[in-house]
Amino acid sequence: MENLQNQEKKLDKNKKIKINFKDSKYATGRRKRSIAKVWLKKGSGKIYVNGKMMNDYFKRPVHQIIVTRPLQVSNVLSNYDVKCSVKGGGLSGQAGAIIHGLSRALVYFDENLKKVLKKEKLTTRDSRVVERKKYGHRKARRSFQFSKR
Repeated sequence: MENLQNQEKKLDKNKKIKINFKDSKYATGRRKRSIAKVWLKKGSGKIYVNGKMMNDYFKRPVHQIIVTRPLQVSNVLSNYDVKCSVKGGGLSGQAGAIIHGLSRALVYFDENLKKVLKKEKLTTRDSRVVERKKYGHRKARRSFQFSKR
């Protein structure tokens, strides 16, 4: 009996939420290998990532703080609803991609926020990516252990 209840709870958590985002602004954000499609509209401050609430998708508080940063910096945390579709990379890269897309969408909504967001360096894409592995090396820069004899 308990197993059935647990399975029903898991199904409820995995259920994607369908949201109407007509009349919204769209922007794309990128970070490392992640790409985020972000839709922004006037609302009550709810953030959905891949059909789930942000708190359910990003469990770590650090990622939750990172995602809401553009809204906090521009003092519009409870004025907009956000819907994101993110793919690729890990959670940190996805959070960074959402920041980039969200700040671009905010600028599309209100041009006056551009100065504030640019000052915090949120509108620029973070171009740091993983360095490629070179031949004759164990990693990108780390060599194999040197043996004298």
